[in-house]
Formats: sequence, structure tokens, C-alpha cells
Amino acid sequence: MKNVEDIIIKPLITEESMDKLADKTYTFKVQKNATKPEIAVAVETMFKVQVASVNTINMKKKPKRLGVHAGYTAEWKKAIVTLTADSKTIEFFDGLN
Repeated sequence: MKNVEDIIIKPLITEESMDKLADKTYTFKVQKNATKPEIAVAVETMFKVQVASVNTINMKKKPKRLGVHAGYTAEWKKAIVTLTADSKTIEFFDGLN
């Protein structure tokens, strides 16, 4: 079994994710092979909240250039976690508003 700390890599701080904070929806970068139940358990144990749903998106690689050098960005997985209505908010995101 994977460690809870290893599943969630980092929170994603974007304009869109900040707009969804009022709806108790949080966005995280997670391990590529993490499943929805594993992500839900990881968020519940790390932040002491109740998770209502988890949506995941596999972000594909994109071509990038820097002068004559061509390459690709890394592939990664995004998780959008929605908390239950009676759950408390995640304190880390409260300081960002």
C-alpha cells in the first residue's frame, strides 16, 4: 500500500482552483498511478475532512521549444476533490484567499 504522504504531491494554486474554494472544491497534483479511493483516503487523513467526490484528469505531455531545442512537458495527474457540505475547510487554502 502507498503512503498517504506519497499520493498527494502538491496543491495546485491557479485562478480557477481559487474560484472553486467557495464550493469546497480543492485541486491537487497526485501520483500518476493513484486511484480515486486512494486519493480520497489520503485527503481525509492528511487534512481531517470528509470527501464527497474525487474527479481525476490525466494531463498529457505537450511539445515545448526553447530556441533550437525541442522537447515535451511531463505527464501528470490532477485530482479535483469535493468535500461534503458539513465538512470543515482545508486550512492551508484558507490563508490564500
